[in-house]
Amino acid sequence: MKIYLIGVLLFVNLGFVNSQEKEKVQSVLSEIITQFPTVRDFTISPTLNEIYFTAQGYSGELSTIIKITKKKDTWSSPEVAPFSGKFKDLEAMFSPDGLKLFFVSNRPLSPTQTAQKDYDIWYIERSGKTTAWSAPKNIGSPINTKGDEFYPSIASNGNLYFTSTGPTSKGKDDIFVSIWKDNQYSTPTSLSKAINTEGYEYNSFIAPDESFLIFGGYKREDGLGSGDMYISYKSSEGNWADAKNLGDKVNSGKMDYCPFYDIKTQTLYFTSKRSKIKENSLSTSDLKKLLKIMTSYQNGLSRIYSTSIKL
Repeated sequence: MKIYLIGVLLFVNLGFVNSQEKEKVQSVLSEIITQFPTVRDFTISPTLNEIYFTAQGYSGELSTIIKITKKKDTWSSPEVAPFSGKFKDLEAMFSPDGLKLFFVSNRPLSPTQTAQKDYDIWYIERSGKTTAWSAPKNIGSPINTKGDEFYPSIASNGNLYFTSTGPTSKGKDDIFVSIWKDNQYSTPTSLSKAINTEGYEYNSFIAPDESFLIFGGYKREDGLGSGDMYISYKSSEGNWADAKNLGDKVNSGKMDYCPFYDIKTQTLYFTSKRSKIKENSLSTSDLKKLLKIMTSYQNGLSRIYSTSIKL
């Protein structure tokens, strides 16, 4: 693998950077990602040498977190993350300092139990960026409830943003925040109507300094056809501005979701079901050519993409 310098920014080649196309949406780690039927989320460590993503079956019947690491500019072969593989696990997310990794799981609270439960937020932690991870820990109340909690994202001050279908939501799924104060989490609250609606809001990524929030919104009036990604900026008074669609340079007419933004490289990573295959646009009796088209990266299955964007 190579490292490219573009202006003053450092971009690590994950198999998608092209200096002539740095503003376009690019595939990420295509040789690795296409080994799996579908994938649905992505997070990279602050040191840019550790990646976790979720691999799933075509219908989501299997869901496992995959890990890859980089040594001497080369990414390792994918492997099941040491804390995953027994239950449905998904949506890993690094803390800004790289010392915690949050994720979602339906695993039982006790390792001696085997019965699956609802989806909770869990985390592992370590004392240093090269030390071993702890055993998984359930984040507990008041964040986890008898319902499902998804897509944790943490700010540098410890405030946790996540998706919930809780009774205080403004509609279907809402984005909630739990404030970290005096070494404990506060009762989560649904974010304002600048972000949440009566529809579905989900998969939020909070900037380390809480200056902006990127999230998914499903079939909004200003949407491009399905789930789109939106951004809201926080004012100096602490209020969220009305969310804006990230536009067709990022979003497609298909499902676009699971954002992760790397502050250092100003790179937005996300999942998309976009496709370049047009219905009835090609007829061929060449099986090799047919399979190449069907298994191409942009074939309508969930894949990981990136784009250079300053937020």
